[in-house]
Amino acid sequence: MGTSEHSDATEQRLDAADAAPVLLDTHGVVSGWSGGGERLLGHAAAEVVGRKVAEFLTPEDAARLPALAEQCRRGGGWSGILTAKHRDGHPVPLMVRVVEAQLCPDPERWIALVTDLARTPGWEMSRSVLEQMATRSPLGIAIVDTDLRYVWSNDALAQFGGGPAEERLGRRLADIQPGLDSERLEAKMREVLETGEAVVGYEQVGRLQSTPHRQSCHAMSFSRLNDGNGYPLGVYYTAMDITDRYLARQRLALLDRAGEHIGRSLDVVQTAQELADVAVPGLADFVSVDLLESVLEGAEPTAGPPSDSEMVTLRRAGHRSVRAGVPETLVRIGETARYRTESPPVRVLTSGESWYAEEVDPGDEDWTATDPGRPGVSLVELGLHSMMIVPIRSRGITMGVTSFFRRDRPDPFDAEDLALAEEFVARAAICVDNARRYTRERDAALVLQRSLLPSHLPEQDAVDVTACYRPADELTGLGGDWFDVIPLSGARVALVVGDVPGHGIDGAAAMGRLRTAVQTLADLDLPPEEVLAHLDDLVSRRKDDTLSAVEALGSSCLYVVYDPVSGQCSMASSAHPPPALVTPDGTVSFPDLPVGPALGTGGLPFEAAEFRLAEGTVLALHTDGLLAVDPREPGREPDLDAGRERLRDVLERCDPSLDGLCVAVVDALVPARPNDDVALLMARTHRLGAGQVASWDLESDPAVVAEARKKVTRQLSEWGLDELAFTSELVVSELVTNAIRYASGPIRLRLIVERALICEVSDAGASAPHLRHPRTTDEGGRGLFLVSQFSQRWGARYTLDGKIIWAEQSLTEETDEPADVADGPPPATTR
Repeated sequence: MGTSEHSDATEQRLDAADAAPVLLDTHGVVSGWSGGGERLLGHAAAEVVGRKVAEFLTPEDAARLPALAEQCRRGGGWSGILTAKHRDGHPVPLMVRVVEAQLCPDPERWIALVTDLARTPGWEMSRSVLEQMATRSPLGIAIVDTDLRYVWSNDALAQFGGGPAEERLGRRLADIQPGLDSERLEAKMREVLETGEAVVGYEQVGRLQSTPHRQSCHAMSFSRLNDGNGYPLGVYYTAMDITDRYLARQRLALLDRAGEHIGRSLDVVQTAQELADVAVPGLADFVSVDLLESVLEGAEPTAGPPSDSEMVTLRRAGHRSVRAGVPETLVRIGETARYRTESPPVRVLTSGESWYAEEVDPGDEDWTATDPGRPGVSLVELGLHSMMIVPIRSRGITMGVTSFFRRDRPDPFDAEDLALAEEFVARAAICVDNARRYTRERDAALVLQRSLLPSHLPEQDAVDVTACYRPADELTGLGGDWFDVIPLSGARVALVVGDVPGHGIDGAAAMGRLRTAVQTLADLDLPPEEVLAHLDDLVSRRKDDTLSAVEALGSSCLYVVYDPVSGQCSMASSAHPPPALVTPDGTVSFPDLPVGPALGTGGLPFEAAEFRLAEGTVLALHTDGLLAVDPREPGREPDLDAGRERLRDVLERCDPSLDGLCVAVVDALVPARPNDDVALLMARTHRLGAGQVASWDLESDPAVVAEARKKVTRQLSEWGLDELAFTSELVVSELVTNAIRYASGPIRLRLIVERALICEVSDAGASAPHLRHPRTTDEGGRGLFLVSQFSQRWGARYTLDGKIIWAEQSLTEETDEPADVADGPPPATTR
C-alpha cells in the first residue's frame, strides 16, 4: 500500500536513468515493457504486455487505481509509492512517477517511471520544500562555516536569544550569546568539523541574553556539512529548549539526595544540618534551620511557639551557605535565634503555612539580629534577594522553620521552588520527629539503666574495685549485663556479675529485677550457692508473670564473697564463666569452679568453691561478651577457650594499676561495636592486719559476761576508741548473755575495727534471734532492742557450726562520700 504521494508532478523529479519505464494506455493496460521492469519484477515482456497493470499489484493498491487514474487526468500526472508482486510472489515496494506520454501518437497514453524503493532514498525535493521544512521547524536550526560564523539560521532560533537571523550573519556564538559557555560549544563544533562524527543530544545549561534571570537548558545536535567532493563546508546544528525537563530532573535528583542524606542518624541537630546541606547549592544559596527548644530536648512540641509579647525564641540547629563562614547570619549553630512576633518566620511557625517572596523588600531586616545593642542589618545589605520559609511539621505539630535564601543565583524563587522545598522539608520533618522521639526514649531508658546499675561503688576496706560497662546496643546504650559490689557483715564483701540474654530496655528491666533480688538475698548473709538457689527459684516462679521475668529466663550470674580477715574467698556460678585470678607475682589462673544451670531452667543444684587468696590478688569478674569475639577476626564463631587465653595474655603483660588494667582489657578484647554486652568488674584484695582484729573464746557461763566487758574495754583503749567503750560494753553484754541463755556449745567473741567497729558473737545454736518491743512492765526481752538502738546496723548469719550475731558502730559522725561510677570508662578505684 502506498505511504506517500504528491499530485504536483512538476515539483517532483525522479532520476530517469535509474527508473524502468512502463507504457500504459488509458484503460491501465500495459502496452510497453522494458528490461528494467523485468529486472524489478521478474516478468518478461510477453508475460506483461496486454494485461492490466492491476494484476501485478497487491489487492490493496489495485483497488486504488481508479482514483489514481482520475487524479492523473486532472493533474497531468502523479507520484507516490505502490507495492507490486514479484513473479516469485514476494511484494516489491516501488517508487512510481506517472507522466503523460506526449510524444506518443495517442495522447491518452501514460509513462510510469518505476524504481525499487529499497534502493532509492527517495525523490528529490525542490528548494522551496526544503526551505519550508527548515524555516517552519519549531527547532532552532543554524549553519556556521568553517570559521564558526553564522551563514544561515531559521526563525525559531531567535527564541533562544541573539536576535533575528539577519543580525547573526557573519558573527560567532560568543558575540551574540555572552551568557552561554560559548567556548565549550565551539569546541564541540570544531570536533565535528575535524572528525565528521555527529554529536547528538548535547545538553547546554546557561543563561540566555533574552532571559538573564532564568537558567535555561537546551538539547543540541551537531552535524558536518560537506561539498560534492567531501570537503567540510561548515556545521549544521539544531537546538531544542528542554528547560522544564531539566528542572524536573534536577528536582527529582534533589529529592533523591534528600532521601539518601537526611535522617542517617537519630540525632536532632545532625538531622537539621543534613537538611541544610542537601538544600545548598541545589535549591538555595543560604539555608537556616531553627527548632523549638523542646524539640532539641526530645520533649513533645507544643501547639504554639513559646513567646512573650515581643520575641519568639528558637534554637539554630543547622545552616549552610555557598560562601565560607556563612556570612549571611550572625547566629551560630547552637545559639538562640530571637525573632520579632510580626516577622515572617514567626507567622510561619504559628500558622504552619509556607511563605515566600520573589524579591526581598529593601526595608526587611535580618530578623535574628534583635539583641539589645546589636544594629539591625537589612537582608538586601546581606546580599539576599529572594527567600522562602517552610514550617517543619510532623503529625500536625510544627517543630521549627527552615528559611531558604538566594544570593548569588539571580533567578528568584517561584511556586515550583516552594513546592520542592515543602516536599523535602516534609521528609526531613519526619526524620527530625523520629530523632526527637528517639532522644526522649533514649534519655528515659538511660535514666532507667542508671537507676538500675550501681551509681556508686560503696566504700569498704576488703578490696579495691573498678568496673567498665559496654553495651552492645550502641543506639540506646542499654544492655542486660550488670555488676555489683555489696558490703557484708564482718568486713566481708560480695562481688557480683550477671548477664541477661536480652538487650535494650527489656533486658535492662530484667537486669534491674535480678540485681534487686541479689541485693536482698545478700542482706540475708546467705552463702553463694544459696543465693543462686533462691534466685533460680524466683525466676522459675515468675517466668510467666511479666516480660522482665521472661527476659531473665536463662540468665547467668557469678556470686563471690571475700573475707579480708581470713583471706577466704567463696564463689558459685549459674551458667557463668569463672573469674580470672591474678596473683601478686603476675600469674594468671582460672579457678576450677562448678558451673550450675542457667537461672530458671532447673537442673543440678548449685555448688560453691572456696579458695584462700593472697593479699593483692586481683579478681577479674566478667560476662561472656568479653571473651566471645576476637577484635582482630570479628567474623569468626565465638571460642571461649581462645577468649580466655587472650584475657590471660592481656592480664600478664598490662599495667599493674587496677584502672589501667581494666581499660587495657576492654580495649584489647572488646571490638568497637560488640555483638554482646560486656561488663568487667576488677577487685584487688586486701587483708586486715592482726592489729585490727581481736577475738576471745568464752565459756557458756553467765560469769564470763563481766570478763567479756573488761576485755572489750581494754581492746578499745588500745585502738584509741575509748569513746565507744560504754556502748560497746552494753552491746557485748547483751549478745554474750543471749548466746549463753539460748544456745549451747562454745562461744566466741570477735572485734574488728575497719570503717566501723564490728562486734561478733558466735555460738553453736541454730535458733534465729528475734527483736522484741517489750512493755514497760516486762522484766526482760530488751537485749536485742538495746543492741539495735546503739548500733548502726546489726544482724545474724549462719555457718556450718551455728550462727554469728553481729553489730556495727560507726567510727565517724559522717561517712565519706562514695566514689562515682563513670559513664562509659571504668570508675576511679575505690576502697
